[in-house]
Amino acid sequence: MILVVDDYPDTLDVWTVSLRAAGFDVVTAVDGFTALAMAQTVLPDLVVLDLELPGRSGYDVATVLRQDPATRHIPLIAATGFSHEAQLARARRAGFDVIVIKPCDPDELIAHIQRLIADAASGQRDTR
Repeated sequence: MILVVDDYPDTLDVWTVSLRAAGFDVVTAVDGFTALAMAQTVLPDLVVLDLELPGRSGYDVATVLRQDPATRHIPLIAATGFSHEAQLARARRAGFDVIVIKPCDPDELIAHIQRLIADAASGQRDTR
């Protein structure tokens, strides 16, 4: 199961439809508080997380997930409209495995997801 978190309905819809068409089960959230609660409850195989969210930022959510023994293994993809080095460095420090710049082609996102899930299944965690 993939948890997709974004506060823009169009992005959420496009990615959800694309991921489901690729065979993934998808759950969604539109804010940081809900995202954190869902990640800790459903323990998804991977989280795609917007960095700028209402309530609690994606950076904060990732940091909490990485500190929790129950969720620290979950691969995290940061989705951001910002490509400034400061934001990208902050995302890496928060523990994201991959950072995609929006708008991100759904096929590119699916390729990252497939690779990260395969890496997780084999016990590897790549931090690209």
